[in-house]
Amino acid sequence: MSRLFGTDGVRGTANTTLTPELAYKLGRAATFLFGREHSRPVILIGRDTRISGSMLEAALAAGICSAGGDAILAGVVPTPAVAYLTRKLSAQAGVVISASHNPYPDNGIKFFAATGYKLPDEVEDKLEELVLSPDDSLPRPTGDRVGAITHRHDLLDEYLDFLASIVTTDFTGIKVVVDCSHGAAYEAAPKILTRLGATVVVLNDQPTGVNINDNCGSTHLAGLQQAVVNHGAGLGIAHDGDADRCLAVDERGEIIDGDQIMTLCALNLMNQGKLKDNTLVTTVMSNIGLHKAMEQAGCKVLVTPVGDRYVLEAMAKEGYSLGGEQSGHIIFLDYNTTGDGILTALELIAALKQSGKKLSHLGSLMTRYPQLLVNVRLKSKDGWDTNPAIAAAIASGEQELGSNGRILVRPSGTEPLIRVMAEGPSEDDLQRIVEGIVGVIKAELS
Repeated sequence: MSRLFGTDGVRGTANTTLTPELAYKLGRAATFLFGREHSRPVILIGRDTRISGSMLEAALAAGICSAGGDAILAGVVPTPAVAYLTRKLSAQAGVVISASHNPYPDNGIKFFAATGYKLPDEVEDKLEELVLSPDDSLPRPTGDRVGAITHRHDLLDEYLDFLASIVTTDFTGIKVVVDCSHGAAYEAAPKILTRLGATVVVLNDQPTGVNINDNCGSTHLAGLQQAVVNHGAGLGIAHDGDADRCLAVDERGEIIDGDQIMTLCALNLMNQGKLKDNTLVTTVMSNIGLHKAMEQAGCKVLVTPVGDRYVLEAMAKEGYSLGGEQSGHIIFLDYNTTGDGILTALELIAALKQSGKKLSHLGSLMTRYPQLLVNVRLKSKDGWDTNPAIAAAIASGEQELGSNGRILVRPSGTEPLIRVMAEGPSEDDLQRIVEGIVGVIKAELS
């Protein structure tokens, strides 16, 4: 049987793979697991704007209450708000109902521990064991020991108060276009930007339940790029469905990706003496341009495998301040325990305002090298890493690129694919080198 929990909680098509019955069982199991030392465990639930969200929320809450826990419903709030509020309210766990940047028929359920951190694999395994057990022997209290549901419509403002306490820069004079992706940022992002003094143009803030991420947000930037230019704005901000990511657009309509945002924020924190050990944590997918910019600035880069959980683990181990991914999932660990798209936007705008320069100038602090990625689909990827011909092809490409580029070959964790990625100053050279490696992989493994 495949594992119920994937890399970011339980995901699937709502009402077929991810059913209300499953949500109910997850609620019961979580209440039992996290509430064993509490007579009345409290679990916080937040969700994005998908039409299935309220259905799954109701099922989760019913499961929590049936196991003797109290459910606090925050309504539509960003994922990082749930991480923060779980700690703030001293809840035993937090739950987010969202499938992030996926289309609206999908949904997901992910848990945060009382600390605000995502659950480690071993805790997810315990939850899974309880959920999949054929014999539901978990407690079913009666009378006044049955749990209750509380709707808290004030919690979004508590989260925004928290953000406002972090960012003390006045945004007056900054005109920003924000794409809310018809998702969890639709109320939060415009509210906090306006509160801090920015002039705000809002895109895609009318969720219908079926339009989240629909040709908008951080995975579809064309509309934002055009709007920034049309409105003469200083920058644009794009979030994904649950607002844990942020990408930007400069005043010319050029994309500022997660690597560039991390570079800008790292340099700003270094200048303030707030970047722990002058170290930035990122994944193997970050552009070589980031590494060169950080090296030039005297900043170290710690590299992790792909996935924000690995970034967070490395940060938490040493207490590093800043880390993230090229996709815009950026963690400011001094303030929150998960990627926070809105906080990232605020930190970026603060750096822009403090510099007195245009975002296009700040973006030029990092030169983004051309990057080429090819997925090689195979019947089996077994033995790719011990194949001498493949190793020789990779080594030849690396030798040609030298210190001005790099090659990354890795298997997909979920599909029969080998991903071949190369970076370097010349797109033509990258094309030739990658095609050569791909040809060898196909010849050896097909």
